[in-house]
Amino acid sequence: MSTHRRVSPDSYTNPAVNEKGFDRYEATTEQGVTSEVALDADHSLHRGLQARHISMIAIGGAIGTGLIIGTGSALANAGPGSIFIAYLLVGFIVFLTMAALGEMAAWNPMPSGFTGYASRYCSPSLGFALGWTYLGKYLIIVPNQLTAAALVISYWVPRDTLNPGVFIAIFLILIVAINMFGIKFFGEFEFWLSSFKVITILGLILLSLILALGGGPNHDRTGFRYWKDPGAFRPRYLEGSAGQFLGFCSTLVTAVFAYLGTELVGVTVAEAQNPRRTVPRAIKLTFYRILVFYVLSVFLVGMLVPWNSSKLATANKAATGANASPFVVAIKISGIRYLDHIINACILVFVFSAANSDLYISSRTLYSLACDGSAPRIFSRTNKHGTPYMALAVGAVFALIAFLNVAESSQVVFGYFVNLVSILGLLAWISILVTHIYFVRARRAQGISNSQMPFVAPLGLAGSFGALALCILIAFIKNYTVFIHNHAKGGYGDFDYKNFITGYLGIPLYLILIFGHKFWYKTRAPKPHETDLYGGKDIVDREEEAFLAHKAQEEALRGPPTGLRLVYKYCFSWLF
Repeated sequence: MSTHRRVSPDSYTNPAVNEKGFDRYEATTEQGVTSEVALDADHSLHRGLQARHISMIAIGGAIGTGLIIGTGSALANAGPGSIFIAYLLVGFIVFLTMAALGEMAAWNPMPSGFTGYASRYCSPSLGFALGWTYLGKYLIIVPNQLTAAALVISYWVPRDTLNPGVFIAIFLILIVAINMFGIKFFGEFEFWLSSFKVITILGLILLSLILALGGGPNHDRTGFRYWKDPGAFRPRYLEGSAGQFLGFCSTLVTAVFAYLGTELVGVTVAEAQNPRRTVPRAIKLTFYRILVFYVLSVFLVGMLVPWNSSKLATANKAATGANASPFVVAIKISGIRYLDHIINACILVFVFSAANSDLYISSRTLYSLACDGSAPRIFSRTNKHGTPYMALAVGAVFALIAFLNVAESSQVVFGYFVNLVSILGLLAWISILVTHIYFVRARRAQGISNSQMPFVAPLGLAGSFGALALCILIAFIKNYTVFIHNHAKGGYGDFDYKNFITGYLGIPLYLILIFGHKFWYKTRAPKPHETDLYGGKDIVDREEEAFLAHKAQEEALRGPPTGLRLVYKYCFSWLF
């Protein structure tokens, strides 16, 4: 018989505690693979993320350098029509993936997040492969973000004046300190950073609209001029429609990279207060975020900057910083002065926030693998703030790779990292969708109807199958240009093997992890009627009851909302 121990709703630790004082989600397969190991007070996360933290982190996680900078190279390579379709297509995939994740997270929020869902509902081998590829993605991207931050500062302080390694060291110390102070501090810090990012991108969208309508200093009303001349679709490598299709394919890697991070909300499940309400709500708002922040942004920037602009070509050589942003190119074309410095400061905040949240994800992913029995248990140890400090230390050590990336060739390395990270991100989305398909089959076999679910993916199984097919297709064609490159040059010896390796390396690694684990542990997928859908659910039910009772008591003591609370309730609370 298990007991339930809680300190306060602001410091909820993960699930139930048995007689020996251990938290435990245990689901041992016939092959002896345990999906989650025993967790005591020294191995538990705290539920310190409030609804507003989850929502704003989910919004901010979807806004990064991929959007504000990466769209420049995509526009130059493929034209405004291609980037608009690519961001719309990938955005639709992201929404379906997030909805699938939300359905599973709302039913039974597990400490190990979507790696735990993959292990329990599909196969321990899939959970193992998903966890390690996802960890690899964020161990790679943290040093890349730190390098990007140093390059942004080089807009003001040239590398000849001060080595970028100095700024890398400062940023690394800061993000490690922020993550060490616990989830409540991290959540509050990211809330305000994300709020700033939202205000910035909304400001850029408004400015872009004004410039497109002729409100800039040059009073040039561009409209759809550049969609006609030089054209909406730029051919690449080949002439005609075939070249236009290749140009479109080249934008997919940029679009995928731009959307990476939206699944961050799935990692926060274990540290969210009342996750059954906050996580689905944040995910449902993903649809509107995609339309506003991504699709509208690339649509407007395509109206302001022609893909054959010499200023855009110069921007694409800048790697990162204000000079690399197509929004800054549009500002310069319109004749606005000094605004580029403000944009550069905003980009610095974007990159710093991305590095901070990426380090958080890497530590929680390694923690989840340890909880899942797929990594040494030492990485599940937490401090008094609920921070998995051993897992965080691993992320910090890998971040030191950034010091190797301060050379002049950092732009090229940045591109390779984007390529590798994009395929690992796609594999994570594929795994989530496959897990959701197995989850829906299992709950239907066990008689759990949609009406019993706290949240249901809008398009159900059809949506997951469709998104899965598109993800697999993009995974294979997103770097298809490496095969065309040699042919287009009219000879041999020009094969782009570096982009080929970084673009496709993740696929064989992913398959080796799945089948290697399956061969070693003899795992199998559970039959739908045997799938464990209820393990730990009763604990979450009690947590939810305790949290709602506490909130009701708070509301009773505070009385009816007045003043700013009243404004918040009727004007802003729908966001959170």
